[in-house]
Amino acid sequence: MVNMPYVLVLYYSRTGHTAHLAADIARGVEQAGGVEARIRIVPPVVPAIDQAQPSIPSDGPIYCDLDDLEQCAGLVIGSPTRFGNMAAPLKYFLEQTSGLWLSGALVDKPCAVFTSSGSLHGGQESTLLSMLIPLLHHGMLPVGLPYTNAQLTTTKTGGTPYGASHVSGHAGGSGLSPDESTLAMALGKRIASLAKRLL
Repeated sequence: MVNMPYVLVLYYSRTGHTAHLAADIARGVEQAGGVEARIRIVPPVVPAIDQAQPSIPSDGPIYCDLDDLEQCAGLVIGSPTRFGNMAAPLKYFLEQTSGLWLSGALVDKPCAVFTSSGSLHGGQESTLLSMLIPLLHHGMLPVGLPYTNAQLTTTKTGGTPYGASHVSGHAGGSGLSPDESTLAMALGKRIASLAKRLL
């Protein structure tokens, strides 16, 4: 049996807001047909004095390994915004991928990014752009959201041409807005369609 190609939706989420985006991106991937969505997370970074983290999370998606990354047809990575940059756990994971960089395993595969923040001007766009930098070093092909997605001009919450995003609000907020959800699914569908073309 031949395995279906997959788009890896890889993220770190501490409070669940980035996880909501990941779920809608995965739905968009599945809507494209012919490509599966594989959802994975990265473990938290803990001080050396803390106990070691379990190798499998107690619930939710499992931790990503380098094989998941190497064999994907496309990649979408997400992180909460931390001072205009990606969170440390995702950055730490990406720093472990030099072997894949040396082998060129990710060259010419499509990639995209997503983020969430507590405020509308909380550094979402700089976070998205910073997440693209290591993917460009891997030789990947960045995919954004074109303005043919009407929600980019109407959204009052998240959503950018650089990638999907969510504004949770300082009080923790609720789920994604309709525009955020639509744009996240559009990003997943777009990267899946491009991944199929490039296979």
